Amino acid sequence: MYQNQNQNQGAGFNAQQGGAQQQQAQQNGSRGNRTVVPEAKGALNQMKYEIASELGINLKQGYNGDLPSRQAGYIGGYMTKRLVEQAERSMSGKA
Repeated sequence: MYQNQNQNQGAGFNAQQGGAQQQQAQQNGSRGNRTVVPEAKGALNQMKYEIASELGINLKQGYNGDLPSRQAGYIGGYMTKRLVEQAERSMSGKA
């Protein structure tokens, strides 16, 4: 019983410490949802709409808050997959 109490206290401390680290990262300019390369924003937007149409998801210009999170996740997942593929091709020298 004593060991369980120590483990629980340690877990609480770690959770507090993790929260403090996350807050510090946000204060230090954590990237969040900003585009790292602003010049690529248009290309990423175009890719988003292309992938949505390939998946048969009706993505409108502007607000898409009514889009189910599953569909939005599919779009983001496929974007990530395609970007990784492009980076791998670029690194291998096969454009």
